Order: sequence, then C-alpha cells, then structure tokens
Amino acid sequence: MSDSSYTKGAAKRLLWLTSASLALAALIGFSPTWGEKGSFVPELALDLQGGTSMILKPVFEEGQSGSAEKLQQAVEIIRQRIDSTGVSEAQITTQGDSAIVVSVPGDTSSELENLISQSAKMEFRPVLVASNGATATVNEAGKPSAPIATSSAKPTDPSDLNNVSAELQSAFEKLVCDASYKVVGIPAEDKPLVTCHRDTGEKYILGAVEVKGTEISDAMAGTETVANGVSTNNWMVNLEFKSAGAKQFADTTTRLFGLTEPRNRFAVTLDGLVVTAPTVEGVITGGEAQITGNFTQAEATSLSNQLKYGSLPIQFEVNNVEKVSATLGVASLQAGLLAGLIGLVVVVIYSLFQYRALAIVTIGSLAVAAIITYLVICFLSWRSGYRLSLAGVAGLIVAIGITVDSFIVYFERVRDELRDGRALNGAIQAGWKRAVRTILVSDGVSLLAAVVLYFLTVGNVRGFAFTLLITTLIDLIVVVFFTHPLLQLLGTRKFFQSGSKWSGFDTKALSSGNYIGRGQFRTPGTSAKDKKAAKEVAKRLTIAERKLQEQDGKK
Repeated sequence: MSDSSYTKGAAKRLLWLTSASLALAALIGFSPTWGEKGSFVPELALDLQGGTSMILKPVFEEGQSGSAEKLQQAVEIIRQRIDSTGVSEAQITTQGDSAIVVSVPGDTSSELENLISQSAKMEFRPVLVASNGATATVNEAGKPSAPIATSSAKPTDPSDLNNVSAELQSAFEKLVCDASYKVVGIPAEDKPLVTCHRDTGEKYILGAVEVKGTEISDAMAGTETVANGVSTNNWMVNLEFKSAGAKQFADTTTRLFGLTEPRNRFAVTLDGLVVTAPTVEGVITGGEAQITGNFTQAEATSLSNQLKYGSLPIQFEVNNVEKVSATLGVASLQAGLLAGLIGLVVVVIYSLFQYRALAIVTIGSLAVAAIITYLVICFLSWRSGYRLSLAGVAGLIVAIGITVDSFIVYFERVRDELRDGRALNGAIQAGWKRAVRTILVSDGVSLLAAVVLYFLTVGNVRGFAFTLLITTLIDLIVVVFFTHPLLQLLGTRKFFQSGSKWSGFDTKALSSGNYIGRGQFRTPGTSAKDKKAAKEVAKRLTIAERKLQEQDGKK
C-alpha cells in the first residue's frame, strides 16, 4: 500500500467520525428551532434529581379481596406502561400486600397518573337502553324508544331487553352522570351494567360482555382517515383482535346491525365507563376496529399503551401524590464524577510514563469517547426519555477502563512487531490485525454482560447495564475510527519513525537485552551492561510475555 492511500484511508475514517459527531451535536443544538426539547444537559433520574411519588391503593367491592400475586402482577404491568412512555429509572415497589408505591423522576402529569392507576379493563358490550337525561330515551310518541321488559322471560342473547330487571331499571333512573361519577370495583362480565359515558354524560344499561379486552392483540394511536384518504386531526385508537376475538366481534356486529336504535349500538367500556358507543352500520370482519371518543394525542397514546400491556388485575385509586427529593443528590453525583476524574488522571499519567508521546493517542481516544458518549446520552434523554442515574454514571466510569484496555492491547501488539524487525508502518498494520481480534473478544464479553444484565434486572442495575452497553459500543467505534487511523497518521511522521526514546517506539529500549518479543530473548551478552539491560526489559514484560517465558523455562 502506498503512503498516499495509507494516509487517505486513515484521514477518511477520522473525517467520518468527526462528521457524525458534529451532525449529532447539530441535531441536538438546533432542535428547539422546530419545537423540540433537545438539550445539551441530560435529564437526571430519581436518585439525582427527585421526582413524584404516588401511592396506589386497591379498590374492592364488598366481598372482594386482593392477593400478593395480583399485586405483583400489577407492578409488572405498571412498569411496562411507564417504560412505554419513555420515562426511565422509575421505582415501583409494593407496600406490604396493601398498596403499590410508584416513584417517577421529574414532575408527573395527570395523563401519567391515569396511565398508572387505571385498571384499563376494556370490554365490548351491547347497548340495551340509552339516555341523555334522567329518563330513558323517548320517541315522537313520548314512549321509550327501547321499552323496558317487565316479563320474566329468559333472555335469548345479550341484546334481549329481558336482561333488564326492575332493579336495573330503578338504578338507571336514579343514576346521575357527572364528572364525579366513577365505577367502583371491576364489573361482572356476565351481567348487565348500568353506567355513564365518561365525556358526554349519556347513561346506559349495557348487556353482558361480548368481547373481552384480553382478545386485543395490538393497539396503536393514530389519526382518523376519512373516505377520500385524507387524514384528519381526530385522534383514535386502532385495535387488532386475536382470532377468537375477531370472530366474536364479527358475530356481535352481525346481530346488532339488524336492530333498532339504541340496541344497534356497541359500547366500548374502560374500567366500567363508556368510552364510545357507536351505531353499527355494517358487519365488521377482519379482526380490526377503531375507538373514537374526542381523544387528544396524549389520551389516545395512553389508552393504546394501557390496552397493549393488558389490564390490571385490581382496580386502584391514587391515594397520595407528593414530591420527593433526590435520594442521593448532587453531592453523590459530584463524588462519582470526582472518582471518574481521578481515574482519568491516573490513566493519563500512566500513559505518559509508559508510552511517552503515544499518550497523544490515549488522551485523544478518551476525549473523543467522552464527547460521543455525552452526545449520545443527551440525544437519548431528549428522544427516548432516558434519565442518567448514579448507577449510569458508574457505567460511564467503567468505560474509561474499557477504552484504556483497547489502546494498551493495540500498542503492545505494535511493539511486538517492531521487536520482530518490522518498519513502523508495517508494525502498525500487522499489530492492528492481531489487536483487533483481542479487542473484539474483550468488548464482546462486555456487551454480553450488559445485555444479560439489562434484560434480567430492573431499576438501577438496568441503568448501569444500559450505559455499559452504550460505552462498549462507542469504544469499538472510537478504536476503529479514531485510535487506529490516528496512529497510522502518526506512524508517517519522522519523529515516531526515528525510534526516539520519547516517541513510545524507542527501538533501543525495545531491543535492549537482546529481547526479540513474545517473551523470547536472543542469547544475552556477558557484559554487565547487557545483563542490566536484560533485567530492565524483564521488568517491563507483559503478563502474557512472562507466562511464555515461564513455559520456555520448563521445557
């Protein structure tokens, strides 16, 4: 390879890395100009910033009770819901068998409170009776448009008015639908339900459940599209049913399509309250449906996340909301950063002592890795809601050791090639081919550990695993696109090719004592100078080289 192509390839990789870093910085820096909230200051987690704590108390109807198993199941569902919003480092714990404590970093919103506390038990029920006032809907003759059955005949299906007993009729007439109305407990699925629309104030008597929310396979928020294909600003939730749910939905809409108002309506309830009760205008097959209901984008997204991760096995109410201070605070963050700085200074001193001018590569690699890591953390904080915890800071500090390990392996492989008599440029290329395999294996082990920790743990340990994963990937990028090409460019400089004792490639030191690399020596001279040089070199052998020397001595 000619010197020209050699240096062009190295310069090109450095340019790629620089361009990508500047592009990421520009994306974050200019994000406020188009209404985004990108910032060069990452968000902090609960242990460093504080946040909001909520106590969720189970709500039971008379005769009902909970269990530790149901409470733990609710914890897992709540954690999935919170993670789906992009909020990280939340703490979710049980308070005995009586409550769940949810602590979220930053200031929480009412939407997040609803996402956490609502059971999100969705059901599809046929409408039997509907009214906008205190009495049943009447027709032009002044008679109920859906007469209440007074006979004791056995109902033939959930839409049969014989499902409406005198007791249900009385409850329906007495019901007042206002903002304070809330269904207590989780309604029985096999019985009619008297309830209200959560937005319009309309009240209903609904038949038994025809399709359960557990039959929903996926839910996604989106905007409504009209007949000509134009998307409106009306937000809704698109549903996909499992095979059994799709058949149930088709069978029910087939029956309702032939009925009169209001029994041709199909109500969707969430925790007992009606979200929407549209008229069935045709048989719906294919296993897909939409829920509309004057949603905002946040409400539609929240509802889709609730449905996607399932309903809570227990209904909860928010018993207490309070602000909490940072559990570790700024002092702990400063202590962690100080520890990282001390480690960094020690690494720099070691590099200057061991590798002399090659410390330029060491310091440069650490600086570039730190800049890229910081930009990535800021980007994830903006786009994904990532929050940096003290455990995450620990993961960043560990990254110093990962980067140092990479350049030490590389430098020593180059030195071995120089001992074998190669010219510097040839030694750099041959040393890289040997070093990159070791670096890939080492970083691969770190990546595997990070992935296992991330998927098998929660909370702070997961935060540590996440930053360890990021920093290990960044180390691979830096060593390929910065450390190696920079050393290639330095290898073309006369100062490093001269073998000066300050270059880090001191040919006299590398060859003193007749040392030829890989733990092997030529037959040493007998003079006191040769013996002294051999002892000095022996002190600077790597662990691997010492082991090779020991093995040769045993033969």
